Amino acid sequence: MELTGAQIVVQSLKDEGVDIVFGYPGGAALHIYDALYNQEGVRHILVRHEQGATHAADGYARATGKTGVVLVTSGPGVTNTITGIATAYMDSIPMVILTAQVPTSLIGDDAFQEVDTVGITRPCVKHNFLVRDVKDLALTIKKAFFIASSGRPGPVVVDIPKDVTAETTRYQYPKDVRIRSYAPGRKGHSKQISRAAKLLLSGKRPIIYTGGGIILSGATGVLAAVVEALGYPCTNTLMGLGGLPADHPRFLGMLGMHGTYEANMAMHGCDVMLAVGARFDDRVTGDLKKFSPNAQVIHVDIDPASIGKNVRVEVPIVGDAKVVLEQLLDAITKSKAPRDEESLSRWWAQIDEWRSRDSLGYVNSDEVIKPQFVIQKLHEVTQGEAFVTSDVGQHQMWAAQYYGFGGPRRWINSGGLGTMGFGLPSAIGVQLAYPEATVACVTGEASVMMCIQELSTCKQYDLPIKIVNLNNRYMGMVRQWQEFFYDRRYSHSYMDSLPDFVELATSFGHVGVRVEKPADVEGALREAVAAKENLFFLDFLTDQTENVYPMIAAGAGHNEMELKPSADGSAPAERELA
Repeated sequence: MELTGAQIVVQSLKDEGVDIVFGYPGGAALHIYDALYNQEGVRHILVRHEQGATHAADGYARATGKTGVVLVTSGPGVTNTITGIATAYMDSIPMVILTAQVPTSLIGDDAFQEVDTVGITRPCVKHNFLVRDVKDLALTIKKAFFIASSGRPGPVVVDIPKDVTAETTRYQYPKDVRIRSYAPGRKGHSKQISRAAKLLLSGKRPIIYTGGGIILSGATGVLAAVVEALGYPCTNTLMGLGGLPADHPRFLGMLGMHGTYEANMAMHGCDVMLAVGARFDDRVTGDLKKFSPNAQVIHVDIDPASIGKNVRVEVPIVGDAKVVLEQLLDAITKSKAPRDEESLSRWWAQIDEWRSRDSLGYVNSDEVIKPQFVIQKLHEVTQGEAFVTSDVGQHQMWAAQYYGFGGPRRWINSGGLGTMGFGLPSAIGVQLAYPEATVACVTGEASVMMCIQELSTCKQYDLPIKIVNLNNRYMGMVRQWQEFFYDRRYSHSYMDSLPDFVELATSFGHVGVRVEKPADVEGALREAVAAKENLFFLDFLTDQTENVYPMIAAGAGHNEMELKPSADGSAPAERELA
């Protein structure tokens, strides 16, 4: 079957099982767009900015576990995707980004809308390709999907010159592909599994610490089984929320800079730590010199480069989180090693004492809307079953702390890169993947402005997303740090000249609602969630002074958290400059 390169691109996507592509056309990509026009099966979603395409594909991938697909033109089309590609790279999200390029004869000549796509994207992709021969196109696309979705997932760029999309060749899509230099393993080494099981069972103050790898590998079921078999406490990172249900009695909540008191204190005091699918990033560990000083660490990760990178590891295990946990569960079940139940009982008594501090408690108000209250009501109204996307800042932390995720792939946020503007376009990807689901985008007035143009995309495709804008008229997290560490010098963190979000939403053809009183919060949320055909933009005017607690300041350890000031208004402890 003879096909043009453009037809090969589209047919390869079909044969790969792709149903949705997010993109924006341009001159170098027009052969591919023409091929899309003449087919059925692959749905193209026209975004309003290429960054929106990458975030939408990212959200689709996070919610479904499938590989997200992006199609853009050359030059600015490519450069506009970089933020979204880097976002996916930092969080190990499988994506294939198809970028058009100027004709091969013009590459290197500074042609119109030419950029070095391979060079520009190399630092923030798992791999990238430049296809110079149409005969290599189908195999390259197959390799791209294989690399993006296997091992530690990540974005892969395929750069395709315009003349390659016009040439013809015989088409045959490979059934599978093998890359000699790339063969990620899934099973953990049996001796390491035995060592890990023995060390785990010897723990007197153990803890299980899991990250986004638990979600990506589909390991939540076996994680719960391991937690139940051992009876050990478990904490999730921001990226791992939903790995263990929030209401599970062994769950300590999120750990890290804005984690719970009990999770952070348990991490600091543990003697044996099982870390699975987590990379010990700085927002989790705080000062590495103070991090879990007495812990022996078992680290499970699909990426060998992540193991031992930041902390000393006694038992490294390279493998897929789900497979390794299944191996560990089998080893634990068969083990006859005695357990120190008395020490474990004392450990739980200590944890329960830390829990009693109620570190997420806050003083509600009848006069001004507290952002925590909005998130709690969102959970109540959606019965904890919504897909929740977020941007980055205080609202992201409040969503993580107060929504209470009961399962995986419901919490969609930019953890590693911390990308403002992620929330709305990622919600588009989630809503297209699950048309009947409730998708809530928790955002702030600064973040939502970054990709506000995607409200037009929402209207074109009739996406009934619920935007929960926690509007405190500040770049909230920037203001919080300026209050804490810069003597309240609020340099350019106040959001002046904001639009009327109600009128703005209405101008795009959506429903806008402003909520100013706490008594109206629940009713507004219920009205929005009940509306299955309309996008609701809920503009909640929230307390401008509210801060995210607990907080671990830069340079502090897990046992040096700052908790919320007391209800009598007494000042927080003195802080050192970060």
